[in-house]
Amino acid sequence: MSLALALPRVRSAPRLIADLVEAERDRLVLWLPVFMGVGVLVYFSLRAEPPTWAGAAIAVPALGGAVLVRGAGRRVLAALAAFGLGLASAQFATMRAPPPERLPFGAVTLSGRVAAMVVLPDGQRVTIAGARLDGAPPLRRLVRVRLRDDDTTRFAAGDLVQVRALLRPPSPPAYPGGWDLQRDAYFGGFAGYGFAIGDSVRLEHRDPTGFAGWVQRARETIAARVEARLPGADGAIAATLLTGEPSAIPASDREAFRASGLAHLLAVAGLHIGAVMGLAYGFTRAGLALSERAALYWPVKEIAAAVALAAGLFYMVLTGAHVPIVRSFVMAALFTLAALAGRRPFSLRGLGVAATGLMLVAPQEVAGASFQLSFSAVLSLIAGYEALRPGLLRLYGDGSLHRRAAGHLVALALTSLLAGGASAPFGAYHFGRLQLYFVAANMLAVPITAFWVMPLGLLAVALMPLGLEGAALVPMGWGVHAVLLIARAVAAWPEAVVKVPHMPSWGLALVALGIAWLGIWRTGWLKLIGLVPLLPGLVSPWLVAPPDLLMAADGKLIGVRAPGGTVLTDHAASASRFVRDEWTRYWAAGPAEPLPRSGTAAAGAIACAPDACWLRLHPHAPTALLLRRAAPAGCAEAGVILSLEAARGLCTGPVLIDRITARRDGAVAVWLKPEGVRVRTDRTDRGDRPWVRLGRR
Repeated sequence: MSLALALPRVRSAPRLIADLVEAERDRLVLWLPVFMGVGVLVYFSLRAEPPTWAGAAIAVPALGGAVLVRGAGRRVLAALAAFGLGLASAQFATMRAPPPERLPFGAVTLSGRVAAMVVLPDGQRVTIAGARLDGAPPLRRLVRVRLRDDDTTRFAAGDLVQVRALLRPPSPPAYPGGWDLQRDAYFGGFAGYGFAIGDSVRLEHRDPTGFAGWVQRARETIAARVEARLPGADGAIAATLLTGEPSAIPASDREAFRASGLAHLLAVAGLHIGAVMGLAYGFTRAGLALSERAALYWPVKEIAAAVALAAGLFYMVLTGAHVPIVRSFVMAALFTLAALAGRRPFSLRGLGVAATGLMLVAPQEVAGASFQLSFSAVLSLIAGYEALRPGLLRLYGDGSLHRRAAGHLVALALTSLLAGGASAPFGAYHFGRLQLYFVAANMLAVPITAFWVMPLGLLAVALMPLGLEGAALVPMGWGVHAVLLIARAVAAWPEAVVKVPHMPSWGLALVALGIAWLGIWRTGWLKLIGLVPLLPGLVSPWLVAPPDLLMAADGKLIGVRAPGGTVLTDHAASASRFVRDEWTRYWAAGPAEPLPRSGTAAAGAIACAPDACWLRLHPHAPTALLLRRAAPAGCAEAGVILSLEAARGLCTGPVLIDRITARRDGAVAVWLKPEGVRVRTDRTDRGDRPWVRLGRR
């Protein structure tokens, strides 16, 4: 009897799947950008360079098969083709980037053309193209130099500059699995970075060359005129909104924006370009409507849309064409075209087109915070409003004033909650923290930015050729200052920022899969399956044990994660503060403290003498020995020895990690477990890729 009752269910299962596929047929194509992104990430996760034909060898046959095959086989082959296309796109991006270049160890006289100049809160930074080092042939890659704080020479894009500087190649990750600064520099076209040890000299003033040069000159001019009228943090923030360069904002105010959940206001994206294009559309259409002939005989709507697209393109180029603004412009362009064609303007297909285009042009951005934060937020907004639209329509009701006001407030809160909630796991992965009050901060700051600050900023740019920008910049500064006060106030609220441990890569992958699943599918119960990968991904930071010991790639800094959550370090005088800060973020700890020169620490788990420190961080786990000058008696009993100096031959038996090890293999992580010592190095993580520079300069 029970078998007979079960048979109809078994027979109905294929029908259920068929009905589901039919209901979600139009959503299947949205998974193609996801598979393309997987192909990109697989490429960057490899430890050796694949054959140059690998991506094409997957994409081309799979695409051909998808054209010929019908049914489920076509969908599988289409997904495989998208994966291969992502892999091939990443390979091509690597091949077209110029190879890394060696930089000298000592000071050099550097000369070249200024590609960009940025005013910092306490100095200036120039990016130099075609740099010659002590008269050698020019470098193919860019060099970025921080000028001395007392250097008052002001440069513009195109100028020829000369400066005495110390240069260094891009730094490797601060810890195994950390953010790859060398990969960023490789695809960003940089040979290295440095700081001036003498005053800079303008050899010749020249106009910029090429379209990019003229755009950079325009950005610098706008920023200078804004900051001349609005000095201090207000002017720096206003210049950021108009040019996309946030470097001049004081560090304390940047931190306030991050802690309050308003950092997206400084990362020019959808809110900003939406204001630009909306204002351009509205003013153009209203202006044309003043003419009876234009209103009756001209395609006013289409002309206004074209002007809006041109304004959005101009703003995207002016602000640097970064990932968020490119994504926003593509979607805004699709929105405009869809509105003109009478189609639904907000769609996941538009988001998929934007993602595909970016992955074809700049696949290296897929692994970055900007890409992940931007696309997760917009996916959540589109899918969320699609699901919540009936409830919002009921809230608006008869359209009375109080109902419209309530609807706008709810929509503003929902926008902040959806975008901030979806992007929070990616922010936690990249920055190690969560902002608790981001909804309140955005409800206050976003309307001021969208309806006051941005319109006045655009008016100021329009008035600059006439020299009348002050009339718009002064009230713009009032709005900027109000937003800044909101950021500072919210950042000062109790527990505004919560530190979270580092999320493992597999945890981030589960989160991304869960958010994509929830956002793409339409059927209610099918969407909820996305919680299966999402929930373990969210708790993954607490499911893995972080390393107990870290050594920096330059061998100048050793960190200890002591019981109780504190971080203790032993370091050389020239150890990197950036690396130390990255470690405390990775361990979700407070400021690092130095290991004692003598005595005990961490409730007796660490015992130090001038020559060495013994560390027993876990019961029943091996001990670690940190050498300072000489190997103490019984050193062979330690499970692992770490030293800031070369320590080969000082003690036999245990695992030895010294400065030579770090400079050869990059940053080192050590776990002290009851079953033994586990060591992980940056070299084993990243392998041998074109951008990896370990053991050499």
